[in-house]
Amino acid sequence: MENLPEKSGNTDKKEKQDRMIDCISCNGKEIILIGTAHVSRQSAKLAEDTIHELTPDTVCVELCETRLSSLRDADRWRNMDIVKVIKEKKALLLFVNLLLASFQKKMADKFDIKPGQEMINAIKAAERINALIVPADREIQITLSRVWRGMGFWEKLKLMFSLVFSFSASDDINEEDIEKMKQEDILQTLLSDVKKTHPIIEKSLIDERDRFLAEKIRTSPGEKIVAVVGAAHAPGIRKYLAGNKRADLDELNIIPPAGRIGKILKWVIPSAILVLFIAGFLSEGKSAGADMIWIWIAANGIFAGLGAVLALAHPFTIISSIIAAPLTSLNPMIAAGWVSGLVEAFSRKPKVKDLESIPQDIVSIKGFWRNNVTRILLVVIFTNLGSAIGTWTAVPLMLKLIN
Repeated sequence: MENLPEKSGNTDKKEKQDRMIDCISCNGKEIILIGTAHVSRQSAKLAEDTIHELTPDTVCVELCETRLSSLRDADRWRNMDIVKVIKEKKALLLFVNLLLASFQKKMADKFDIKPGQEMINAIKAAERINALIVPADREIQITLSRVWRGMGFWEKLKLMFSLVFSFSASDDINEEDIEKMKQEDILQTLLSDVKKTHPIIEKSLIDERDRFLAEKIRTSPGEKIVAVVGAAHAPGIRKYLAGNKRADLDELNIIPPAGRIGKILKWVIPSAILVLFIAGFLSEGKSAGADMIWIWIAANGIFAGLGAVLALAHPFTIISSIIAAPLTSLNPMIAAGWVSGLVEAFSRKPKVKDLESIPQDIVSIKGFWRNNVTRILLVVIFTNLGSAIGTWTAVPLMLKLIN
């Protein structure tokens, strides 16, 4: 490729950098594709130097509008409404986002570089030459939602555990491993075990985004375009650009509806449990029916309460989860975690300092429990999980009473 920034030093380093850059002609445009590692000094410098040297009309970055705004607004956490997050049923998605940010920040702190520094450098370099900046990635919430909707209950649990275990995994990563990560998306790295058995992860995280990124880059204005993307996406983007394969962005932005089985079970399980209560009263008498009700209340209340305790919830929250779980488990429209999360939010209303300290607190497991905002997310998740365990514990015990 011509006109790339020359590097002094050994030839191997220069050749390695050349392999990270592709020049593609598409629709009369010259597209310079730079594959980067999201936590790498070399990648950050390469992105900046290339843009300064080539002075493109447009710089595309592997960021969505939301993440671009986050990079530009360091105080974005101050504007977060945790109550709104719970009411909109986005607590789990926010928690996953924070886990990913935690993994990336821990690695960045370890090597003294900001997460996404190559994107930051690319944006600053583009601003210096007055190039148009285009956030070319799909919204992170849409991507995570498409992954989530494509997984079953146990797959979701495995996904959560994989993300949580990333805390300890990130402590063992060295700088050589960071360079190896040029071959994978960060979320791919975290989910390397899960994605082997769940193709939806590979499809939504990589292939769909490859098509989305390629289409956004292809349709960006300007005759000379520099695109800074994670190296995991570079081969796919190159393939779609070179083959002039167009993508329907509207289709890729659709969040699939919840699966039919999930919708059916949401109503069938509570209905079946109510039928079970009635069967107990009719076949075994008032005493057995009453025992079944107490088993239901105890199992749901105790496990939901334990979930709130594990999240170090406020005493009022723990009490509310114990009371709410037996009722919400029979109501398909309400979850115990939403009730306990709202009670926790009002019992320990997050302060400005909690919102400001989220980037620091998410680096450690203790920080998730220490921060009032992230603790609310833990309360929602653990209470819901406890209530689910209580349901599956109570049903076999209740069945024994009518055998």
